[in-house]
Amino acid sequence: MSNERSSRNSKNSKNGHITVLSWNYERNGAGDESMRVHAHEVLASLDPHLVLRQEMWGADANGNEIMYELEDVLGMRGWLGPGACTAVFADPATFRPVREWPLTGPMWLLPPTALTLRFTPAGRQSMPIAVASYHLNYASSANRLAETEWLTVWADKKWTRPDGETVRMPALMAGDNNSYPVPGVEGDVPLPELKAIADQPHRLHRSHYGPDGTRVMDTRPDEVLRTAGLEDVARHWATTEGGTDDAVSHTVNACATHGPDARIDRVYTSAALLGAVTDVDVIEVPADISDHHIVRLTLDADYLTDVLNHRIEQTAT
Repeated sequence: MSNERSSRNSKNSKNGHITVLSWNYERNGAGDESMRVHAHEVLASLDPHLVLRQEMWGADANGNEIMYELEDVLGMRGWLGPGACTAVFADPATFRPVREWPLTGPMWLLPPTALTLRFTPAGRQSMPIAVASYHLNYASSANRLAETEWLTVWADKKWTRPDGETVRMPALMAGDNNSYPVPGVEGDVPLPELKAIADQPHRLHRSHYGPDGTRVMDTRPDEVLRTAGLEDVARHWATTEGGTDDAVSHTVNACATHGPDARIDRVYTSAALLGAVTDVDVIEVPADISDHHIVRLTLDADYLTDVLNHRIEQTAT
C-alpha cells in the first residue's frame, strides 16, 4: 500500500469519519482485467476504510493473483472468503485483524467472509467488531432463510473486556440479500408485485408461499436480521436521523427479467453502532460496469471509539 493512501485514510479517521462501502461487482469483471481495475479505481476514489465485496469470482486463481491485484489497486489489505465468493478489504491504518472465521456454517452456496477487526484508533484494549461480507442464495428463498439465520451468529460473538466482563461484540455486515426489505419506510423502494417480474423462474426466486397459500415477495432475510438485533442502517438513517431518500435508494435497476428497481444490497449493524452513523447513501454505477450500485456508510470515528471503549453504553446486549 502506498504511504500516501495510508496517510490519507489515517488522517480521515482522525478528522472524524470512517467510510464503509459494500458492492456486488458483477462477476468480478468477468475476466476483463481493464474493467476490473477500473471498477476498483472507482472504489478507491471514494477513500474507503472498509470495503465489503461480493462476486469475487476467479480472485483465487493462480495463487490469489487477482486478489493481490485488487489489494494493490485499493491500497488495502484483503481477505478472500471460501470459494472466492466474497471478500473484505480494510485500510491497515484503521482496522487490524484479530481473527478470521473460515467455518461459516453448512447452508451457504456462496460463503461469506467473516472477520473480527479492531478499530485501530480506539486502542489495543478496545472491543473489536465482527465484520462479514455475504451473498445470499439467488434461487432459493428457503436456502436464503437458513443462510440468514446462520449469518446472525456474527451478531452473537463475545469479547472479554480488560475488567474481565464478557460482552457481546458489535457487528457490521453487508451484502447482496437477493430479497427485499420489509416495507414501512417513507421513500423506500416499494415491493414489486409478483406479476411485475416478467421472468417466471425469477418470480419463484424472489418469492415464497405466504400463510394463505399465495406467493408473497421475500422479505424474510430482513426480518430475521432485525429480529436478531441488527438494523438496516439505511432504514435507520431514513427514519430516525432525518436522512434523505438517498439512503433508501434502489441498488439494482429495473430490467425486463428481474422487474422494477429494488434495494437488495444492504448494510446491517448492531444497535450499539447506530449512534455512530452520520450518513448512508447509494452511489449509482453505470450498467456497463455492474448491475449493482455501491452502498456507502459513513461513521463518526470519535463516537465509534467511545462505543468500543465502553464510554457509551451499548443499547443491546
